Amino acid sequence: MTSQTDVIEAFAPAKINLFLHVGDKRSDGFHDLESLAVFVDVGDTLAFSPSPELSLALDGPFANGLEAEGDNLVLRAAQALAKHIGRPATAAIRLTKKLPVASGIGGGSADAAAVLRGLTRLWALDLSWTELRVVAETIGSDVPVCVECKSSWMEGRGERVTPSATLPQMPMLLVNPGIAVSTKDVFRALAMRHGTGSINRATSLSSPPELIAFLKKAANDLQPSAQQIAPVIGHVLDELARMPGVELWRMSGSGATCFALFDDQNSAKVAEVALSHTHPDWWVRATRIGS
Repeated sequence: MTSQTDVIEAFAPAKINLFLHVGDKRSDGFHDLESLAVFVDVGDTLAFSPSPELSLALDGPFANGLEAEGDNLVLRAAQALAKHIGRPATAAIRLTKKLPVASGIGGGSADAAAVLRGLTRLWALDLSWTELRVVAETIGSDVPVCVECKSSWMEGRGERVTPSATLPQMPMLLVNPGIAVSTKDVFRALAMRHGTGSINRATSLSSPPELIAFLKKAANDLQPSAQQIAPVIGHVLDELARMPGVELWRMSGSGATCFALFDDQNSAKVAEVALSHTHPDWWVRATRIGS
């Protein structure tokens, strides 16, 4: 019988793309990307305990959007790590899904990265962050940046990760209108793009005015095509633009989750209450940029 002390827990925070520029399509079918990704204190939780076989149990408000078998990223991550070190993939994993599925905030990728961290502890492995990112790259494009959960520049198809300058922990509001958007469909509808290397990285983004000024020079190239597929995204952005104290509003990733940055935490909380009241079917969470 597994005791409570045998259980390892890991947090899988949401990943927010503060901007996302898309370049040319590559020979491998992926597009070159450039993005500044940050992490927040909203996310999924995973628990790991010893078991003679690999299993996955699901709970949480968004568990129904996932399958516990087959091509689930959590199971793929466990199998990839086991293959990398040459041992059987054995663990009982429980995923408490609190983030919307297919929502542009890296939920599945964050879960996969949390599996790598959690199983490293459960299996008592001595692996560096660099080695874990090598394994993460085999799982998905967004997984490497989620390994350490630190603000980072993303390049290539997302697998090239470089720590960013220190960012201010600005208050943020996340809003998902309750729909899933297909990343493939969004890329297929892509019309115009900034391309990579089109923006000079600021050497200092440590103050809110510096960060906001930088982000206003950038964009999310996927936002127009996502809005074409799901017009409600435009409605979310319009609502965010009207909130008192808002400094910047934009879609994250391929959508449909949008975010807004605020000048103070109280403004973000007031916006959270207001939008939760007027749109009870939306997922709305006040948070802030993390480390």
